Amino acid sequence: MVKEMKKTGAPDEVPEICRTNDTPDRAAEKRVVLLIAILSGFITPFDGSAVNIALPTIGKEFHMDAIALSWVATAYLLSSAVCLVPFGKIADIYGRKKVFLYGIAIFSLASLLMTMVPSTEMLIRVRVLQGIGSAMIFGTGVAILTSVFPPRERGKVLGIYVTAVYLGLSLGPFLGGIMTHYLGWRSIFFVNVPLGFITVLLILWKLKGDWLECKGEKFDLAGSIIYGAAVVATMYGFSILPDIEGAALIAAGFIGIIIFALYEIRVPFPVLDISLLTKNRVFALSNLSALINYSATYAVTFLLSLDLQYTKGFTSQHAGLILVAQPVIQAMISPVAGRLSDRIEPRIVASAGMALTSFGLFLLIFLQETTPIWYLVICLVVLGTGFGFFSSPNTNAIMSAVDKRFYGVASGMNGTMRLLGQMLSMGIAMMIFAVVIGPVQITPEYYPRFVSSLHYAFILFTIFCIIGVFASLVRGKTTQAQHNLSEGSKKL
Repeated sequence: MVKEMKKTGAPDEVPEICRTNDTPDRAAEKRVVLLIAILSGFITPFDGSAVNIALPTIGKEFHMDAIALSWVATAYLLSSAVCLVPFGKIADIYGRKKVFLYGIAIFSLASLLMTMVPSTEMLIRVRVLQGIGSAMIFGTGVAILTSVFPPRERGKVLGIYVTAVYLGLSLGPFLGGIMTHYLGWRSIFFVNVPLGFITVLLILWKLKGDWLECKGEKFDLAGSIIYGAAVVATMYGFSILPDIEGAALIAAGFIGIIIFALYEIRVPFPVLDISLLTKNRVFALSNLSALINYSATYAVTFLLSLDLQYTKGFTSQHAGLILVAQPVIQAMISPVAGRLSDRIEPRIVASAGMALTSFGLFLLIFLQETTPIWYLVICLVVLGTGFGFFSSPNTNAIMSAVDKRFYGVASGMNGTMRLLGQMLSMGIAMMIFAVVIGPVQITPEYYPRFVSSLHYAFILFTIFCIIGVFASLVRGKTTQAQHNLSEGSKKL
């Protein structure tokens, strides 16, 4: 049994921190680790959501067309997705603290460079660098939290961490709009610099561990290159759907993923242990649930933003204030859901959250041009509650389903599912627009077609989410080993 658990990446030993009661120094270190994670969890999503608001201003300054402007966001997402799993493995081999520290430093340096870029080409290159730094942060942040906090506290701290991420997402458009208007778009990036500097100082001064769980292993460079090429093809393909080139790239990406899996089975030190997906049902289905959830929800804000501004006549500022209801609710629910997943099996909490999300998407199917705002706000509250109950328990299930030597890879895989889901969600929305509306500007005579496209999108997303509920429920318990760890911790 022990050998089987090791093969599948399931937890196989009690972490040192679970064997003894916390000393004052240990408790202080845990608080510092949580503070560092909160700062890093806030910076990157804040930057991403704030930049989206500033894109028209950036495009005007550099005279960028729509395709070039889309690359400001796409370059960041692609570089992040390509690097998440490889840097998670590098962190497991060479130390999570090192990779996390370098990630914060690179992200902060890139943010500083963004305030000085003179051209479109340089701007996109620096965004790639920012994406690499972001991958190093997200590929290790959750892994460090999971390494430091025992199972009985893990859901609670992951809930707090997810709250920081949601606050970054929700405050980004609001503060980003104000900063762009009064201080210019470069101020959005400059604000990352002092926050990053403070985080680096805290890491160097207070963070003691390094967590080299796979020390001595060789890094799988060839596998990482195959993986990166497959991810780029898949994600970029989704971004240009419904063009035939997009479908071809997605097909090439899937073939690349198969080649990657076959290659990883044969190497002694794979960047991604395929047995985590083939023999660890909890890990595999928890990641699939995350992919489905993001695929079904990410484009909702984009679609509702267009609905509010086109068919209902709101300004972008007022539309943003209405849409902020969802992430605010998510931020309020996540800590509660995290603590709940420490007491109740995480799959139960996450599945309930997915079911609530399905109901919220179902309610959106009935949107019309005359739908009152209070109805839309209720839909957003239901969606925010559902996603809040899903996200941190699902992350808890993912991280608790593997042995500590896989924490970096597990953290990176979770982040990759998020990014792939986001690209798939936008790809589906764009494909529906292309089929139902066509390549025309959305003017009043096309509003009925636009509303119909919303109906089709929300029907499809609801079906996705219902499938996700079943995927979440059948994943099984988080493992008996984790339960034993938790019970052992309570007795000490």
